[in-house]
Amino acid sequence: MNYGLTFTNNSNVVTLDSEYARLSVIATGRFSPNLEGGLGSVTTFPVAVTSQEPPLVFVRPDTVGAIAGLCLMRLTGGPGNWTGFYVRAYNAISAQPNGRYFVAGFSAQPVANYGMSLWDGSGKLIFNSGTPAALFTRAFQNWTYIKSDNDEQGLFRNYYSVNFNFPENEYLLINTFGMKMTSQRALYCWWDFPNQKLYAITVASSNPFAFWLPALFAKIAV
Repeated sequence: MNYGLTFTNNSNVVTLDSEYARLSVIATGRFSPNLEGGLGSVTTFPVAVTSQEPPLVFVRPDTVGAIAGLCLMRLTGGPGNWTGFYVRAYNAISAQPNGRYFVAGFSAQPVANYGMSLWDGSGKLIFNSGTPAALFTRAFQNWTYIKSDNDEQGLFRNYYSVNFNFPENEYLLINTFGMKMTSQRALYCWWDFPNQKLYAITVASSNPFAFWLPALFAKIAV
Protein backbone atom coordinates (compact mmCIF):
# COMPACT_ATOMS: atom_id res chain seq x y z
CA MET A 1 0.00 0.00 0.00
CA ASN A 2 1.21 3.51 -0.79
CA TYR A 3 -0.42 5.21 2.17
CA GLY A 4 -2.63 4.52 5.16
CA LEU A 5 -2.23 2.27 8.17
CA THR A 6 -1.09 -1.33 8.63
CA PHE A 7 -0.79 -3.41 11.79
CA THR A 8 1.24 -6.62 11.91
CA ASN A 9 1.41 -9.13 14.74
CA ASN A 10 4.45 -10.86 16.26
CA SER A 11 4.45 -13.35 13.37
CA ASN A 12 4.59 -10.50 10.83
CA VAL A 13 1.04 -11.27 9.69
CA VAL A 14 -1.05 -8.25 8.70
CA THR A 15 -3.98 -8.02 11.13
CA LEU A 16 -5.34 -4.63 10.10
CA ASP A 17 -4.94 -2.68 6.89
CA SER A 18 -6.60 0.55 5.79
CA GLU A 19 -7.16 -0.74 2.24
CA TYR A 20 -8.82 -4.07 3.03
CA ALA A 21 -11.75 -4.83 5.28
CA ARG A 22 -11.48 -7.73 7.68
CA LEU A 23 -14.36 -9.95 8.76
CA SER A 24 -15.79 -7.94 11.66
CA VAL A 25 -18.07 -9.28 14.38
CA ILE A 26 -20.96 -6.81 14.61
CA ALA A 27 -23.07 -8.52 17.28
CA THR A 28 -23.23 -11.69 19.37
CA GLY A 29 -25.95 -13.38 21.34
CA ARG A 30 -28.09 -16.47 21.74
CA PHE A 31 -30.88 -18.00 19.69
CA SER A 32 -33.71 -19.98 21.29
CA PRO A 33 -36.99 -21.64 20.30
CA ASN A 34 -39.86 -19.16 20.22
CA LEU A 35 -42.03 -20.27 17.27
CA GLU A 36 -43.78 -23.31 15.85
CA GLY A 37 -44.11 -25.21 19.08
CA GLY A 38 -40.40 -24.95 19.85
CA LEU A 39 -39.17 -25.92 16.38
CA GLY A 40 -38.58 -22.40 15.05
CA SER A 41 -36.42 -19.54 16.30
CA VAL A 42 -36.42 -15.86 15.32
CA THR A 43 -33.54 -13.83 16.72
CA THR A 44 -33.26 -10.04 16.63
CA PHE A 45 -29.76 -8.61 16.52
CA PRO A 46 -28.96 -6.13 19.35
CA VAL A 47 -27.98 -3.66 16.60
CA ALA A 48 -29.12 -3.73 12.99
CA VAL A 49 -26.47 -4.55 10.40
CA THR A 50 -26.27 -1.63 7.99
CA SER A 51 -24.42 -3.24 5.07
CA GLN A 52 -26.08 -3.48 1.68
CA GLU A 53 -24.92 -7.07 1.24
CA PRO A 54 -26.38 -9.76 3.54
CA PRO A 55 -24.29 -10.34 6.66
CA LEU A 56 -22.83 -13.71 7.62
CA VAL A 57 -24.41 -15.52 10.56
CA PHE A 58 -22.38 -18.13 12.42
CA VAL A 59 -24.04 -20.47 14.93
CA ARG A 60 -22.95 -22.92 17.60
CA PRO A 61 -25.81 -25.10 18.94
CA ASP A 62 -25.64 -25.95 22.62
CA THR A 63 -23.89 -29.25 23.23
CA VAL A 64 -26.52 -31.88 23.93
CA GLY A 65 -26.54 -35.65 24.15
CA ALA A 66 -28.47 -35.86 20.90
CA ILE A 67 -28.60 -34.44 17.38
CA ALA A 68 -28.99 -30.68 16.95
CA GLY A 69 -30.40 -30.23 13.46
CA LEU A 70 -30.71 -26.78 11.89
CA CYS A 71 -32.25 -25.73 8.59
CA LEU A 72 -34.21 -23.13 6.61
CA MET A 73 -32.09 -20.20 7.79
CA ARG A 74 -33.09 -16.81 6.45
CA LEU A 75 -32.23 -13.23 7.34
CA THR A 76 -34.85 -10.74 8.44
CA GLY A 77 -34.84 -7.11 7.38
CA GLY A 78 -33.18 -6.02 4.15
CA PRO A 79 -30.27 -4.13 2.61
CA GLY A 80 -29.03 -1.44 4.97
CA ASN A 81 -31.17 -2.74 7.83
CA TRP A 82 -30.63 -6.45 8.51
CA THR A 83 -32.43 -7.02 11.80
CA GLY A 84 -32.03 -10.71 12.62
CA PHE A 85 -32.41 -14.27 11.39
CA TYR A 86 -34.72 -17.28 11.47
CA VAL A 87 -33.62 -20.89 11.86
CA ARG A 88 -35.55 -24.10 12.46
CA ALA A 89 -34.87 -27.45 14.05
CA TYR A 90 -34.70 -30.31 11.56
CA ASN A 91 -37.71 -32.06 13.08
CA ALA A 92 -39.41 -32.80 16.39
CA ILE A 93 -36.90 -35.56 17.17
CA SER A 94 -33.81 -33.35 16.95
CA ALA A 95 -32.94 -30.88 19.69
CA GLN A 96 -34.71 -27.54 19.81
CA PRO A 97 -32.83 -24.57 18.29
CA ASN A 98 -30.80 -23.36 21.27
CA GLY A 99 -27.30 -21.94 21.03
CA ARG A 100 -24.96 -19.04 20.46
CA TYR A 101 -24.37 -16.94 17.36
CA PHE A 102 -22.41 -14.05 15.99
CA VAL A 103 -23.17 -11.94 12.95
CA ALA A 104 -20.31 -10.56 10.89
CA GLY A 105 -19.48 -8.75 7.67
CA PHE A 106 -16.53 -7.48 5.66
CA SER A 107 -17.01 -4.00 7.03
CA ALA A 108 -17.41 -2.37 10.42
CA GLN A 109 -20.05 -0.32 12.18
CA PRO A 110 -19.57 2.56 14.62
CA VAL A 111 -20.76 0.57 17.63
CA ALA A 112 -18.06 1.63 20.11
CA ASN A 113 -18.52 4.82 22.11
CA TYR A 114 -14.77 5.42 22.20
CA GLY A 115 -11.60 3.90 20.78
CA MET A 116 -10.45 3.86 17.16
CA SER A 117 -12.12 3.81 13.74
CA LEU A 118 -10.52 3.34 10.33
CA TRP A 119 -11.89 4.16 6.86
CA ASP A 120 -10.62 3.09 3.44
CA GLY A 121 -9.91 5.45 0.56
CA SER A 122 -13.58 5.50 -0.51
CA GLY A 123 -14.81 6.50 2.95
CA LYS A 124 -16.07 3.03 3.92
CA LEU A 125 -15.69 2.21 7.61
CA ILE A 126 -13.53 -0.93 7.73
CA PHE A 127 -12.51 -0.99 11.41
CA ASN A 128 -14.08 0.04 14.69
CA SER A 129 -12.67 -0.95 18.07
CA GLY A 130 -16.10 -2.21 19.10
CA THR A 131 -16.18 -4.83 16.32
CA PRO A 132 -13.67 -7.64 16.96
CA ALA A 133 -12.38 -9.76 14.12
CA ALA A 134 -13.72 -13.16 13.15
CA LEU A 135 -11.20 -15.72 11.97
CA PHE A 136 -12.02 -18.57 9.61
CA THR A 137 -10.73 -21.76 11.21
CA ARG A 138 -11.52 -24.59 8.80
CA ALA A 139 -13.73 -25.77 5.99
CA PHE A 140 -15.07 -29.25 5.28
CA GLN A 141 -15.67 -30.24 1.69
CA ASN A 142 -14.56 -33.88 1.84
CA TRP A 143 -17.98 -35.24 2.77
CA THR A 144 -18.44 -38.99 2.94
CA TYR A 145 -21.69 -40.29 1.42
CA ILE A 146 -23.43 -42.45 4.04
CA LYS A 147 -26.82 -43.56 2.74
CA SER A 148 -30.09 -42.57 1.08
CA ASP A 149 -33.68 -43.03 2.17
CA ASN A 150 -37.08 -41.40 1.63
CA ASP A 151 -38.79 -38.89 3.87
CA GLU A 152 -42.46 -38.89 4.84
CA GLN A 153 -43.40 -37.28 1.50
CA GLY A 154 -41.45 -39.80 -0.54
CA LEU A 155 -38.63 -37.36 -1.40
CA PHE A 156 -35.07 -38.65 -1.72
CA ARG A 157 -32.90 -37.88 1.28
CA ASN A 158 -29.11 -38.23 1.12
CA TYR A 159 -26.78 -38.22 4.14
CA TYR A 160 -23.16 -37.00 4.06
CA SER A 161 -20.87 -36.78 7.07
CA VAL A 162 -17.45 -35.72 8.30
CA ASN A 163 -15.77 -36.41 11.64
CA PHE A 164 -15.77 -33.35 13.88
CA ASN A 165 -14.85 -32.68 17.51
CA PHE A 166 -17.27 -29.74 18.01
CA PRO A 167 -15.04 -27.26 19.88
CA GLU A 168 -17.02 -24.74 21.89
CA ASN A 169 -15.39 -21.70 20.27
CA GLU A 170 -16.03 -22.62 16.60
CA TYR A 171 -19.20 -21.53 14.84
CA LEU A 172 -20.72 -22.78 11.58
CA LEU A 173 -21.66 -20.37 8.79
CA ILE A 174 -25.39 -21.09 8.62
CA ASN A 175 -26.27 -18.91 5.60
CA THR A 176 -25.32 -21.65 3.15
CA PHE A 177 -27.62 -24.13 4.89
CA GLY A 178 -30.61 -21.91 4.21
CA MET A 179 -30.44 -22.00 0.43
CA LYS A 180 -31.63 -24.54 -2.10
CA MET A 181 -29.11 -26.25 -4.33
CA THR A 182 -29.45 -27.26 -7.96
CA SER A 183 -32.43 -29.49 -8.77
CA GLN A 184 -34.22 -27.72 -5.90
CA ARG A 185 -32.34 -29.80 -3.33
CA ALA A 186 -33.14 -28.61 0.19
CA LEU A 187 -30.15 -28.58 2.54
CA TYR A 188 -29.97 -29.35 6.26
CA CYS A 189 -27.20 -29.82 8.82
CA TRP A 190 -26.98 -32.13 11.83
CA TRP A 191 -24.62 -31.79 14.75
CA ASP A 192 -24.43 -35.39 15.96
CA PHE A 193 -22.82 -34.78 19.34
CA PRO A 194 -22.85 -38.40 20.66
CA ASN A 195 -21.06 -39.74 17.57
CA GLN A 196 -18.81 -36.70 16.94
CA LYS A 197 -19.98 -36.24 13.36
CA LEU A 198 -21.24 -33.32 11.33
CA TYR A 199 -23.88 -34.22 8.75
CA ALA A 200 -25.17 -32.48 5.65
CA ILE A 201 -28.51 -33.80 4.42
CA THR A 202 -30.12 -33.06 1.07
CA VAL A 203 -33.77 -33.63 0.20
CA ALA A 204 -35.10 -33.50 -3.37
CA SER A 205 -37.55 -35.13 -5.77
CA SER A 206 -34.61 -36.56 -7.73
CA ASN A 207 -31.59 -38.28 -6.26
CA PRO A 208 -28.25 -36.74 -7.31
CA PHE A 209 -25.34 -38.02 -5.23
CA ALA A 210 -22.74 -35.31 -5.89
CA PHE A 211 -22.23 -32.95 -2.95
CA TRP A 212 -19.36 -30.49 -2.66
CA LEU A 213 -20.72 -27.56 -0.66
CA PRO A 214 -18.18 -26.58 2.03
CA ALA A 215 -19.08 -26.18 5.68
CA LEU A 216 -17.22 -23.07 6.87
CA PHE A 217 -16.26 -22.51 10.50
CA ALA A 218 -14.97 -19.40 12.25
CA LYS A 219 -14.26 -18.12 15.74
CA ILE A 220 -14.15 -14.71 17.37
CA ALA A 221 -10.60 -13.44 17.75
CA VAL A 222 -9.66 -12.80 21.36
